[in-house]
Amino acid sequence: MAPLPDGFSYAEWNATYNALSFGIAAMGSATIFFWLQLPNVTKSYRTALTITGIVTLIAIYHYIRIFNSWSEAFTVASKDGGDYAVKLTGAPFNDGYRYVDWLLTVPLLLIELILVMKLPQAETVSLSWKLGLASALMVALGYPGEIQEDLAVRWFWWCLSMIPFCYVVFTLAVGLNEATSKQPSPAAASLASAARYLTVLSWCTYPFVYMVKSVGLAGPAATMYEQVGYSLADVLAKAVFGVLIWALASEKSAIEESGKLLPA
Repeated sequence: MAPLPDGFSYAEWNATYNALSFGIAAMGSATIFFWLQLPNVTKSYRTALTITGIVTLIAIYHYIRIFNSWSEAFTVASKDGGDYAVKLTGAPFNDGYRYVDWLLTVPLLLIELILVMKLPQAETVSLSWKLGLASALMVALGYPGEIQEDLAVRWFWWCLSMIPFCYVVFTLAVGLNEATSKQPSPAAASLASAARYLTVLSWCTYPFVYMVKSVGLAGPAATMYEQVGYSLADVLAKAVFGVLIWALASEKSAIEESGKLLPA
């Protein structure tokens, strides 16, 4: 874990505090919603929706750990005149929880998309393994650079992690075009496309947030931008993406129940 810089203003500390709190609330409410919707989709799509809820449940746990670690790393006390002074306690801020979360959830995010698209069995297994392993490798390669202060080392690991990143993004943006066109209705195809492109869009924010410290921005502001940026990207990539997975599962379930699509 990289040491926290000193000199946080109350606004910088509070922005991160609120972003982490927002992450907990968003992931928690999403988990409840996804699992309450399980009886409303057909058996074909319950595995995908269950995984969607598991992803946000794992995220809740890690966001609580990050939030607690952030709170324990600082003392916030009122100063004369009503302002607040923010000081480091000396306790480490363990942002490694975020990478453990990504290592577990990012492959699952891709697998749930593959499952809900209901591709042929062989293609489902092949894509799940390829995308799952590539995304796990991407996260694993990113972490060594995240904890470095040396800019050259950060850039080295950033470049390595971008190799599997580009493979996954290309597969989502281009490789799944044919499978999307074979969805059972225009609405289902539109939802599948939205889920793919939301993933691409939200994922593209991560390399830029990672670069905040790599381009020389340092101190409390860099830490704040990093934590807020990652938190917002996570909500998009997990909670909002999960809503699209649920919507696609619901649409295809309705088609199955109406007899327009035979269940596998």
